[in-house]
Amino acid sequence: MIFTDILALIVVYIYVILIFIVSEFVLNTRPEVSRKVLHIMVGNMIFAMPFFSSTWVMVLGLTLPASIGTFLLTEYSPIKIENSITESGHALGLFFYAAIWTILIIIFTLIAPANDPKFYIWIVALAIVPMVYGDGFAALIGQKFGKLKYTVFGGQKSVEGSLTMFVITTVMSVFVWMVFASIGCAMPEFNIVYIILISAVATVCEALSYGGIDNLTVPALTSILYFLVAVL
Repeated sequence: MIFTDILALIVVYIYVILIFIVSEFVLNTRPEVSRKVLHIMVGNMIFAMPFFSSTWVMVLGLTLPASIGTFLLTEYSPIKIENSITESGHALGLFFYAAIWTILIIIFTLIAPANDPKFYIWIVALAIVPMVYGDGFAALIGQKFGKLKYTVFGGQKSVEGSLTMFVITTVMSVFVWMVFASIGCAMPEFNIVYIILISAVATVCEALSYGGIDNLTVPALTSILYFLVAVL
Protein backbone atom coordinates (compact mmCIF):
# COMPACT_ATOMS: atom_id res chain seq x y z
CA MET A 1 0.00 0.00 0.00
CA ILE A 2 1.36 3.41 -0.97
CA PHE A 3 0.54 6.92 0.19
CA THR A 4 -2.01 7.50 -2.58
CA ASP A 5 -3.89 4.36 -1.49
CA ILE A 6 -4.02 5.58 2.09
CA LEU A 7 -5.22 8.99 0.93
CA ALA A 8 -7.85 7.43 -1.33
CA LEU A 9 -9.12 5.21 1.49
CA ILE A 10 -9.35 8.16 3.87
CA VAL A 11 -11.30 10.22 1.35
CA VAL A 12 -13.67 7.34 0.51
CA TYR A 13 -14.28 6.45 4.18
CA ILE A 14 -15.04 10.07 5.06
CA TYR A 15 -17.42 10.23 2.12
CA VAL A 16 -19.22 7.00 3.07
CA ILE A 17 -19.50 7.97 6.76
CA LEU A 18 -21.04 11.31 5.81
CA ILE A 19 -23.51 9.56 3.50
CA PHE A 20 -24.53 7.14 6.27
CA ILE A 21 -24.99 10.00 8.73
CA VAL A 22 -27.14 11.95 6.32
CA SER A 23 -29.17 8.85 5.40
CA GLU A 24 -29.68 7.77 9.01
CA PHE A 25 -30.49 11.08 10.66
CA VAL A 26 -31.53 13.60 8.04
CA LEU A 27 -33.73 11.32 5.95
CA ASN A 28 -34.98 9.05 8.74
CA THR A 29 -38.56 10.26 8.29
CA ARG A 30 -38.61 8.49 4.92
CA PRO A 31 -36.50 5.34 5.45
CA GLU A 32 -37.13 3.82 2.02
CA VAL A 33 -35.96 7.01 0.31
CA SER A 34 -33.01 7.11 2.70
CA ARG A 35 -31.99 3.58 1.76
CA LYS A 36 -32.09 4.31 -1.97
CA VAL A 37 -30.20 7.60 -1.57
CA LEU A 38 -27.54 5.66 0.33
CA HIS A 39 -27.62 3.00 -2.38
CA ILE A 40 -26.92 5.57 -5.10
CA MET A 41 -24.44 7.78 -3.26
CA VAL A 42 -22.26 4.96 -1.93
CA GLY A 43 -22.17 3.54 -5.44
CA ASN A 44 -20.25 6.62 -6.56
CA MET A 45 -17.20 4.84 -5.15
CA ILE A 46 -16.83 3.18 -8.55
CA PHE A 47 -15.11 6.37 -9.68
CA ALA A 48 -12.44 5.90 -7.00
CA MET A 49 -11.53 2.40 -8.19
CA PRO A 50 -8.95 3.34 -10.87
CA PHE A 51 -7.00 5.47 -8.39
CA PHE A 52 -5.97 2.57 -6.15
CA SER A 53 -2.61 1.03 -6.95
CA SER A 54 -3.93 -2.48 -6.38
CA THR A 55 -7.29 -4.18 -6.56
CA TRP A 56 -6.42 -5.99 -3.32
CA VAL A 57 -6.20 -2.63 -1.56
CA MET A 58 -9.80 -2.02 -2.64
CA VAL A 59 -10.90 -5.43 -1.40
CA LEU A 60 -9.10 -5.51 1.94
CA GLY A 61 -9.40 -1.81 2.67
CA LEU A 62 -12.83 -1.04 1.33
CA THR A 63 -15.29 -3.56 -0.09
CA LEU A 64 -14.64 -6.44 2.33
CA PRO A 65 -14.98 -4.22 5.42
CA ALA A 66 -18.14 -2.77 3.84
CA SER A 67 -19.49 -6.31 3.34
CA ILE A 68 -18.83 -7.16 6.98
CA GLY A 69 -20.26 -3.86 8.19
CA THR A 70 -23.49 -4.15 6.20
CA PHE A 71 -23.96 -7.74 7.37
CA LEU A 72 -23.67 -6.55 10.98
CA LEU A 73 -26.54 -4.16 10.28
CA THR A 74 -28.87 -7.00 9.27
CA GLU A 75 -31.16 -9.06 11.48
CA TYR A 76 -28.86 -12.04 10.94
CA SER A 77 -25.95 -10.34 12.69
CA PRO A 78 -24.77 -11.71 16.05
CA ILE A 79 -24.49 -8.06 17.08
CA LYS A 80 -27.80 -6.23 17.08
CA ILE A 81 -27.49 -2.68 15.77
CA GLU A 82 -30.68 -0.70 15.36
CA ASN A 83 -30.83 1.36 12.19
CA SER A 84 -33.52 2.63 9.86
CA ILE A 85 -31.60 1.99 6.64
CA THR A 86 -31.43 -1.78 6.39
CA GLU A 87 -34.70 -2.22 8.29
CA SER A 88 -36.53 -0.20 5.64
CA GLY A 89 -35.73 -2.60 2.82
CA HIS A 90 -34.72 -6.17 2.16
CA ALA A 91 -32.81 -7.57 5.12
CA LEU A 92 -29.74 -8.61 3.16
CA GLY A 93 -29.99 -6.16 0.27
CA LEU A 94 -27.16 -3.82 1.27
CA PHE A 95 -24.98 -6.75 2.29
CA PHE A 96 -25.44 -8.37 -1.12
CA TYR A 97 -24.68 -4.98 -2.68
CA ALA A 98 -21.29 -4.79 -0.93
CA ALA A 99 -20.52 -8.51 -1.20
CA ILE A 100 -20.94 -8.73 -4.98
CA TRP A 101 -18.57 -5.81 -5.36
CA THR A 102 -15.94 -7.74 -3.41
CA ILE A 103 -16.57 -10.96 -5.33
CA LEU A 104 -16.34 -9.30 -8.75
CA ILE A 105 -13.11 -7.47 -7.94
CA ILE A 106 -11.51 -10.71 -6.76
CA ILE A 107 -12.68 -12.71 -9.79
CA PHE A 108 -11.61 -10.16 -12.37
CA THR A 109 -8.29 -9.62 -10.61
CA LEU A 110 -7.54 -13.33 -10.74
CA ILE A 111 -8.34 -13.63 -14.47
CA ALA A 112 -6.56 -10.39 -15.45
CA PRO A 113 -3.11 -10.45 -17.05
CA ALA A 114 -0.39 -10.99 -14.45
CA ASN A 115 1.26 -7.68 -15.31
CA ASP A 116 -1.97 -5.68 -14.95
CA PRO A 117 -4.35 -6.90 -12.19
CA LYS A 118 -6.60 -3.88 -12.80
CA PHE A 119 -7.07 -4.76 -16.48
CA TYR A 120 -10.76 -5.65 -16.08
CA ILE A 121 -11.67 -3.14 -13.40
CA TRP A 122 -13.90 -1.35 -15.93
CA ILE A 123 -16.08 -4.47 -16.12
CA VAL A 124 -16.59 -4.37 -12.35
CA ALA A 125 -17.59 -0.70 -12.56
CA LEU A 126 -20.06 -1.27 -15.39
CA ALA A 127 -21.50 -4.33 -13.62
CA ILE A 128 -22.27 -2.23 -10.55
CA VAL A 129 -23.89 0.60 -12.55
CA PRO A 130 -27.35 -1.05 -12.95
CA MET A 131 -27.72 -1.49 -9.19
CA VAL A 132 -26.13 1.82 -8.21
CA TYR A 133 -28.02 4.10 -10.54
CA GLY A 134 -30.54 2.01 -12.47
CA ASP A 135 -32.21 0.25 -9.56
CA GLY A 136 -31.76 3.22 -7.22
CA PHE A 137 -33.54 5.71 -9.45
CA ALA A 138 -36.05 3.10 -10.62
CA ALA A 139 -37.22 2.61 -7.04
CA LEU A 140 -37.52 6.34 -6.39
CA ILE A 141 -39.38 7.05 -9.64
CA GLY A 142 -41.49 3.91 -9.43
CA GLN A 143 -42.67 4.64 -5.90
CA LYS A 144 -43.69 8.20 -6.73
CA PHE A 145 -44.94 7.95 -10.30
CA GLY A 146 -45.47 4.25 -10.91
CA LYS A 147 -49.05 3.64 -12.04
CA LEU A 148 -48.71 0.60 -14.29
CA LYS A 149 -47.97 -2.22 -11.86
CA TYR A 150 -46.97 -5.79 -12.56
CA THR A 151 -46.05 -8.68 -10.27
CA VAL A 152 -43.23 -11.19 -10.79
CA PHE A 153 -42.56 -13.98 -8.27
CA GLY A 154 -44.57 -12.13 -5.64
CA GLY A 155 -42.65 -8.89 -6.04
CA GLN A 156 -44.50 -5.84 -7.34
CA LYS A 157 -42.80 -3.62 -9.91
CA SER A 158 -43.94 -0.76 -12.11
CA VAL A 159 -43.48 -0.21 -15.82
CA GLU A 160 -42.35 3.35 -15.07
CA GLY A 161 -39.70 2.07 -12.66
CA SER A 162 -38.41 -0.54 -15.10
CA LEU A 163 -38.19 1.99 -17.93
CA THR A 164 -36.32 4.32 -15.60
CA MET A 165 -33.86 1.57 -14.76
CA PHE A 166 -33.22 0.86 -18.44
CA VAL A 167 -32.72 4.50 -19.39
CA ILE A 168 -30.58 5.43 -16.37
CA THR A 169 -28.48 2.27 -16.68
CA THR A 170 -27.82 3.00 -20.35
CA VAL A 171 -26.93 6.65 -19.79
CA MET A 172 -24.73 6.04 -16.76
CA SER A 173 -23.00 3.07 -18.41
CA VAL A 174 -21.99 5.35 -21.29
CA PHE A 175 -20.80 7.97 -18.80
CA VAL A 176 -18.79 5.49 -16.72
CA TRP A 177 -17.27 3.98 -19.88
CA MET A 178 -16.17 7.42 -21.04
CA VAL A 179 -14.77 8.40 -17.66
CA PHE A 180 -12.72 5.22 -17.30
CA ALA A 181 -11.44 5.51 -20.87
CA SER A 182 -10.50 9.17 -20.37
CA ILE A 183 -8.33 8.46 -17.34
CA GLY A 184 -6.32 5.81 -19.14
CA CYS A 185 -8.01 2.51 -18.29
CA ALA A 186 -7.52 -0.27 -20.84
CA MET A 187 -10.91 -0.27 -22.55
CA PRO A 188 -12.21 -2.02 -25.66
CA GLU A 189 -13.65 0.03 -28.50
CA PHE A 190 -16.81 1.82 -27.41
CA ASN A 191 -19.98 0.10 -28.62
CA ILE A 192 -23.35 1.64 -27.77
CA VAL A 193 -25.21 -1.44 -29.00
CA TYR A 194 -23.52 -3.59 -26.35
CA ILE A 195 -24.46 -1.09 -23.66
CA ILE A 196 -28.10 -0.85 -24.74
CA LEU A 197 -28.54 -4.62 -24.98
CA ILE A 198 -26.82 -5.33 -21.66
CA SER A 199 -28.81 -2.57 -19.97
CA ALA A 200 -32.01 -4.18 -21.27
CA VAL A 201 -30.95 -7.61 -19.97
CA ALA A 202 -30.05 -6.08 -16.59
CA THR A 203 -33.50 -4.49 -16.42
CA VAL A 204 -35.23 -7.80 -17.13
CA CYS A 205 -33.00 -9.57 -14.59
CA GLU A 206 -33.92 -7.00 -11.93
CA ALA A 207 -37.61 -7.46 -12.69
CA LEU A 208 -37.31 -11.24 -12.31
CA SER A 209 -35.32 -11.06 -9.08
CA TYR A 210 -36.86 -10.57 -5.65
CA GLY A 211 -36.09 -10.16 -1.97
CA GLY A 212 -32.88 -8.17 -2.49
CA ILE A 213 -31.30 -10.96 -4.54
CA ASP A 214 -31.14 -8.58 -7.51
CA ASN A 215 -28.14 -6.96 -5.83
CA LEU A 216 -26.32 -10.21 -6.60
CA THR A 217 -27.91 -11.42 -9.82
CA VAL A 218 -27.86 -8.17 -11.81
CA PRO A 219 -24.15 -7.27 -11.32
CA ALA A 220 -23.11 -10.92 -11.78
CA LEU A 221 -25.03 -11.29 -15.06
CA THR A 222 -23.95 -7.86 -16.31
CA SER A 223 -20.27 -8.58 -15.66
CA ILE A 224 -20.50 -11.90 -17.51
CA LEU A 225 -22.15 -10.24 -20.51
CA TYR A 226 -19.57 -7.45 -20.74
CA PHE A 227 -16.80 -10.01 -20.53
CA LEU A 228 -18.37 -12.13 -23.28
CA VAL A 229 -19.17 -9.37 -25.78
CA ALA A 230 -16.28 -6.96 -25.17
CA VAL A 231 -13.39 -9.26 -24.26
CA LEU A 232 -13.83 -12.74 -25.75
